[in-house]
This record gives sequence, structure tokens and C-alpha cells, in this order.
Amino acid sequence: MQVNSEPTTRQSPPQPPGTDPLTAKTRAAVVGQQLSAGDAEKAAALRKMKLVALGLLIAMALIFVFAFALQKEYPWLQYVRAAAEGGMVGALADWFAVTALFKYPMGIKIPHTAIIPRRKDQIGASLGEFVETNFLSEQVVQEKLASVNIAGKAGAWLSGPGGAERVAKEGAAVIRGAFKVLNDDDVQAVIESMVRKHLLTPPWGPPVGRLAARIFADGHHHTLVDLLVDRTVDWVRDNHDTVSGLVSDRSPQWVPHFVDGLVGDKVYLEILKFTKAVQTDPQHQVRQSIDTYLTSLAEDLQHDPVMIARAEGIKAQVLGDPEVRELASRTWGTIKAALLGAVDDPHSELTVKFKAAVHDFGTRLVVDPELAGKVNAWIGDAAGYLVRTYRSDIAGVITDTVARWDAEETSQKIELQVGKDLQFIRINGTVVGSLAGLAIFSAAHLVFG
Repeated sequence: MQVNSEPTTRQSPPQPPGTDPLTAKTRAAVVGQQLSAGDAEKAAALRKMKLVALGLLIAMALIFVFAFALQKEYPWLQYVRAAAEGGMVGALADWFAVTALFKYPMGIKIPHTAIIPRRKDQIGASLGEFVETNFLSEQVVQEKLASVNIAGKAGAWLSGPGGAERVAKEGAAVIRGAFKVLNDDDVQAVIESMVRKHLLTPPWGPPVGRLAARIFADGHHHTLVDLLVDRTVDWVRDNHDTVSGLVSDRSPQWVPHFVDGLVGDKVYLEILKFTKAVQTDPQHQVRQSIDTYLTSLAEDLQHDPVMIARAEGIKAQVLGDPEVRELASRTWGTIKAALLGAVDDPHSELTVKFKAAVHDFGTRLVVDPELAGKVNAWIGDAAGYLVRTYRSDIAGVITDTVARWDAEETSQKIELQVGKDLQFIRINGTVVGSLAGLAIFSAAHLVFG
């Protein structure tokens, strides 16, 4: 049952004819709340227990009147009267005690009554302090986590059916959500600033020179030199007419053409012979000259200010502002498209490998006690740090929440939750009072006759 009600500062509207009595009771019991089915059930149970306790009090009163009126005629009714009298006293005393917790009995502002409404803030502060001291203790939290073995349970779930699939699904949702939240211009600006800071601001000459020096010292450049020499030999061998033509074009006009042809052939053959010699001789002078030049270039890039400045000039020409912005844009666009495509495709390489990695990690948590111990220790340390650092803030949520509640509403909320059990105090008080009254009267009658 759901019952709408007015705020606590207003009176509930009058009930129309035919309204369910329970509706009115629950509306009065929980002002300002829309009751869930569970709360409505608790309100009905509370009302029932109040009626039972009240019924016992009325029964005791009727028994007392009957026994008091007839005790002279039937002396044994004195014992019944004493029991009923004690039951009424116990019932009234416990009714007063229970009622005084939540409101003023019969609306009379008796001192030390309506304890919960009057001391709501102090109760909230005490409750927050109690939780902080006894539950948000670093030792308590760490001992509880150690007994739970979170790593083992997490590993069993991750390595079980559907665990890795669920993690991949949730991870994909997180990535998609992050891309929706992130602004492309802002991300590109970050990438551009990182490129400028880590790529453009540092001088290129010295690091390039050090890298080149290691490459040249280890001889890794020889493969490239071999490739260039091979290409040169192939080009010379396949371009006889081009080489001869270069000689003919540069000879004087008075030289006969057959002489140009002879000279061109001779030059071609010498060039071909020279390039083949460079190709076949690893210690050829040309190769040594190239090694010397490259080694010198690497040293100049590290130590020669002129060469360093030239390298900086080349860097500025290659990566100016437009190029850097375009690089940042392409980089972010490529990363974004690749990740979105991968997370949207359950069969993509990224998704498959991610699932496999999650499953493998879960399996290791199960079969490797050392790894599980490390994970449990890390979780315990992290929880201990959070509790140690923020336990006052966490407990403060209780205090602040109770402080924001209306006093009357707070009382009614608490009564709804525990009121049914408290009504047993009234019932027990009635029973115990009856037995006590009977025992006292019997003892007095036995002693004094």
C-alpha cells in the first residue's frame, strides 16, 4: 500500500467517508512519507501490537473492577484484584516509558519525555560517533576483509563462466561513456601540448646524435649502405645510354661523335667497375669514407652548436604549428575510432585478448596463493587508508542526515521500524506487573494475616 501524505509541518487532510482506517493510521504514523509495501506492513503490525497491549490493559481494568466489587463476598478475588492491579500499574508504567521515547504522553510536556524528537541531533551525533569508533576502525575493516578472501572470490568469478564477458562489457560501456563525455578539442589540445613539451621543446640534435652514434658503432647502418650500393650498381648497369649521353652532352662541339661514343663507353665501364668494386669489397675506401662521415655527423649533432641549430631548423620546418595540430587531431581521431570499433565488436582482437587476460588473471588468483595474498593485502591497505583518512566524513553522513530530518518525522520513522517490538514491553509489563502484584499481596497476606 502506498499512502501520500503532507509535509510534517502541515496537518493531514480529513479522510473522506469510506476511507480504510489503516490508511489514516499509516498516514498519521509516517507523516511526509510515501510508504512502500514493506513500511505499510510494518505500520499495520505496529497498530495491531498497540491494540493487543491496549486490550490487555483494558482487560486488567475490567478484571480489577469485577474483583474489587466482589472481593468481600468472595475473598479469594482479593488475589485476582491484586494481580489485575499490578498488571494495570505495569501496563501504564511501560506505556508511559515507550510513549515517552517518541512523543509527549497524552500531549503533556512532562520533563524527560519525547526523547527522540527533542534529542534527535544528539542521537544522530552519538550514532555517527558509535559507527565511526566501532565499525569504521582500520583494524576491524582489515580483519573483516582478510577473513572474506576477496581476491579468491573475485578470481573464481572472473575465471568462471561469464565473468570475463561481464568485465569486458562493463569496460566497453565505460569507454563509450568516457568518449561521450570527453571533448575532442580539449583532448587534442592536451595531445598537442604533450607533443610540444616532450617532442618539440627538447633539442633534437643531441639525442639523435647519441642514437646514431650507437647505431654506427654497432655497424647496423651497413645494411642500408649495402642496399644503396646494390641499387646504384643496378641503376648503372641498366642505364648505359644515360651515362654515355651525359658524356656526349658535355663534350665540345668540335669533338667527333664517334669519339664521344668511345669516351662515353669508357666512362660507363669505369663507373660500373667502380660501383661493383664498392659492392664486393666490405673494406672499400668509399665505405670507410661513409663510416667516417656518419660518425662525424653523429658527433656534430651532439656537440657542434652549428649542426644542432641546423637540426632545430629542420625540426621547425617539418613540425610547425599546423603540422602539430594536424598530428594531434589525427592521433586522437585514430585512437578514438580504433577503440570504439574494438569495444563495439565482441570478436575484435582487443576484446578477445582483454577477455583472455581477465580470465587468466582470475585463474591465477585462484591457483596462486601468493598472488591472492598480495591482492588481499593491497585491498586491505587501501581500505585501511580510506577508513583512516575519511572515516569521520563517512560517519558524518549519518550525523548530517539525521540533522536534516524533521524531529517528529524522525521519531515516527524510528517507531515504525522498532515500535512493534517495543509494544512487547507493554505486554510483558502487564504480565510481569500482574505476577508481581499477586506475589506481593500473597506475601503480605501470609506475613500479616
